[in-house]
Amino acid sequence: MSFTEQANRIFNQVIKDYHLTDNVDTPIHNPYETDSIEYSLYLKCWIDTVQWHFEDIIRDPHIDPIEALKLKRRIDKSNQDRTDLVEEIDSYFRQYYSNVTPLKDARLNTESPAWAVDRLSILALKIYHMQEQVDRQDASAEHIDRCKAKLAVLLEQQKDLSLAIDQLLEDIAEGRKYMKVYRQMKMYNDPSTNPILYKK
Repeated sequence: MSFTEQANRIFNQVIKDYHLTDNVDTPIHNPYETDSIEYSLYLKCWIDTVQWHFEDIIRDPHIDPIEALKLKRRIDKSNQDRTDLVEEIDSYFRQYYSNVTPLKDARLNTESPAWAVDRLSILALKIYHMQEQVDRQDASAEHIDRCKAKLAVLLEQQKDLSLAIDQLLEDIAEGRKYMKVYRQMKMYNDPSTNPILYKK
């Protein structure tokens, strides 16, 4: 089984597990061993799935402004948790391939493996929710047809991205590419770099 076959299987499992309750406050029950890559992949997609539904809720035009602000804070924390976990996954890859000596003509990729995995997790969510639209009984035929066309594109994109990630990992393993990890350094979350916070 390739890395992305495993990742996509875990992502689908997460989305299915979440929708047993379909509630953003449902506690996570990660079935994998702590410190394993499987554990991190499950947690990554759980964060993405909960945030997906946060984003739905906050777009309710009738949401109470106080509740909206509370939810915005939860979204901010979720974004930071997501970023931190992507960096942890990249640290896993860096350690996993630490014994590989890059070839003299090795090239650097435009993004790290974990940020590509981040996009793969989001794609799994898009596919699940687009399939929901295709299966709606209360929608027009035109809506269903549009969503079927979008679903086909998403499935093709998932196939292509999965292949690209597996090829990138293969290139890193063979020394044809090398990876560097840059921390996101989000300034608005840091009290020492956000002027609204440090000027208080």
